[in-house]
Amino acid sequence: MLIDKEFKIAEIDKRIYGSFIEHLGRAVYGGIYEPGHSTADENGFRQDVIELVKELQVPIVRYPGGNMVSAYNWEDGVGPRENRPKRLELAWRVTETNEMGTNEFMDWAKAANTDVMMAINLGTRGIDAARNLIEYCNHPGGTYWSDLRREHGYENPHNIKTWCLGNEMDGPWQVGHKTANEYGRIAAETAKALRLVDPSIELVSCGSSNSNMPTFPEWEATTLDHTYEHVDYISLHQYYGNRNNDTANYLAKSLDMDNFIKTVISTCDYIKAKKRSKKTINLSFDEWNVWFHSNEQDKQIEPWTVAPPQLEDVYTFEDALLVGSMLNTMLKHSDRVKVACMAQLVNVIAPIMTENGGGAWKQTIFYPYYYTSVYGRGTALNPIVQSPKYDSKDFTDVPYLDTSVVYNEKKDELVIFAVNRHLENDLHVNIDVRSFEGFEVVEHVVLENEDAKATNTLENEQVKPHSNGQSYKEVGKVVGILPKFSWNMIRLQKQKINK
Repeated sequence: MLIDKEFKIAEIDKRIYGSFIEHLGRAVYGGIYEPGHSTADENGFRQDVIELVKELQVPIVRYPGGNMVSAYNWEDGVGPRENRPKRLELAWRVTETNEMGTNEFMDWAKAANTDVMMAINLGTRGIDAARNLIEYCNHPGGTYWSDLRREHGYENPHNIKTWCLGNEMDGPWQVGHKTANEYGRIAAETAKALRLVDPSIELVSCGSSNSNMPTFPEWEATTLDHTYEHVDYISLHQYYGNRNNDTANYLAKSLDMDNFIKTVISTCDYIKAKKRSKKTINLSFDEWNVWFHSNEQDKQIEPWTVAPPQLEDVYTFEDALLVGSMLNTMLKHSDRVKVACMAQLVNVIAPIMTENGGGAWKQTIFYPYYYTSVYGRGTALNPIVQSPKYDSKDFTDVPYLDTSVVYNEKKDELVIFAVNRHLENDLHVNIDVRSFEGFEVVEHVVLENEDAKATNTLENEQVKPHSNGQSYKEVGKVVGILPKFSWNMIRLQKQKINK
């Protein structure tokens, strides 16, 4: 492998390490919000959860959905709690109490040191509700909706910068599902109205719900024909699972993610050319993760209950490796992927799990997310990699070595994230780092386990990293061993010369 500081992809937007909280399952109720819990503050926010979110350094959180937003009346979640209605929540067929709403979530985000990406309902609603919501959130005062916010105890505007124009509107499962032309028209007109209220905002147009949709990528082309000059990003959503218990094939699925990103970029640039536009649309990969473990148990949930356990995937060691590769994939496309949201943050297909009334713990996928978020800040570099390859059921020429590289010039730090996909053999790597003179290896973190299906619980953390990785600096290169079937972070720092 050759790494050179001149082989720059892009400056990484920190929002690539974002996440997502939907009013779904125990993400909100029992996750971030549980009044009466031993760690809850005066707002009912679980401090044990907030500390874990802070540890991840999550820069932005998408809210309040997700499928849920497509039939959500935002007005139900503001004002005195005792006056808020309980509603049938149609996306997940539960009862929504509306104890948590817009203002409470903004309070939580402030406590968790994160920004908010607000999603609006373009399923059952449209321009009018959207322009009222942004007036409520972002206008200083002197108008009906902004003064109502002030009456609710929020004198200063929330100044939410990033807004999603609906959610997965290509999906037949979506309440208010639309054709591409229908969505493109309403999204463009809503975008124009929102910008009239606050010209400083950024807007995300709905892309395809996943790369297997029959309308992909025609959906992107058609909707962008309407929205191109009115939005800044188009969204991508993708989840993967190992339903056939084929680990080699499963670990290769980040190649599918790579192809998905490339196809969306191509489609955006086609519309740019078609319109003779000087504007470039970037990508918001605002739902991504592993999701398949909980599918069967979710079918047994009693309808119209309040905050039942839903989508509570218990993640395995091999899931953590794929998550590491998915993060690598986005870093390799950081010239166009500017925002991304691991879906979701707590309890619901999440890196953080809780017990109601009990503790909180880190799932296996927490660790690659944590290290990449904390140490993957700076400039993404394009390494020249030569790796042995393998074929699997769905993929050919899969490199055993999957890697991304980040150079943080301010910290004089070079970080290599690497997954060894080989199930049986270590990978011996020689990394040419001649352009990083004076840099030495300061840490080699390894996530490894003999059991691909090992999981973490509150009482027993079977999957956790260690810092005993074998890598060292020689003249002009780093020599290292990536253990079989492992995720790695090799961190180098420039050594200060004492005069």
